[in-house]
Amino acid sequence: MTSTDITPSAILLCCDLDRTLIPNGAQPESPEARARLRALCAHPDIHLVMVSGRHIELVLEAIDQWDLPQPDYIIGDVGTTIYTHPEPEEGPPDSWAMWRSWAAELGPDWGGMTHNDITDLFRDIEAIKPQPIDRQGVFKASYFVDIDANSEILEAELVRRLWQLGVNARLIWSVDEAAHTGLLDVLPASASKLHAIEFLSATQKYPMAHTVFAGDSGNDLEVLGSHIQSVLVANAPEDVRARALALAESADVAHSLYLARGGLFGMNGNYSAGVLEGLAHFLPETLPWMELE
Repeated sequence: MTSTDITPSAILLCCDLDRTLIPNGAQPESPEARARLRALCAHPDIHLVMVSGRHIELVLEAIDQWDLPQPDYIIGDVGTTIYTHPEPEEGPPDSWAMWRSWAAELGPDWGGMTHNDITDLFRDIEAIKPQPIDRQGVFKASYFVDIDANSEILEAELVRRLWQLGVNARLIWSVDEAAHTGLLDVLPASASKLHAIEFLSATQKYPMAHTVFAGDSGNDLEVLGSHIQSVLVANAPEDVRARALALAESADVAHSLYLARGGLFGMNGNYSAGVLEGLAHFLPETLPWMELE
């Protein structure tokens, strides 16, 4: 899809995947929520973006597994890649092509280095171990981290090595509680869900008034607390809810954040139901598009 295909009425709906569109959390999903989401996304003015930490192959697997609508764009690998369908002369319509312009935007942060270079740089550090190849990306180096490692000392050493080579990077730390292991993503400093959405919206000329994001977790907070109209689904943890509100209020953009609470079509506001509820709040004209036959 090119910017010449974007009509003034087009809406860019950007959704996190796990526990936002995919009901893989502890809370129940309203039975008709995904059917209403599919009905909405069948409307020609809805342009769906899936925004995920997953690599594109895992995003596509999830779409099939959970019977999700087909997106127009995929922002993957924690905001380090953007994909869309190629032009007819460049490939089949059901294939996906990476935006080289987004890679060019991020490239200067890593000074020409790639994932393989970062892996080589940290190869001798025993406290971190590279994750499987399907979790890696050109501008995303992902690691398992020894849960007992001193994170302050470890981060200081990683940052020291990166800065010595002129690499401007972000280190994203998290924990896989089920596996009892730490997780680390090394990304270009300018790579984020927020920057990727802003870049896509500006490049394709979607107006901010017609751009909406939905998420559920801590790695969505940068968008949830930004100027972009955002929806926090009702199944989000209470601490994420509190932090999102605080961020939006401190940035004086509280009007841009909607907290789903349930009630739309009698649904509970969790997962897709919350996405629909928030979209109807910001853009009420979409409400009839969610009706089921």
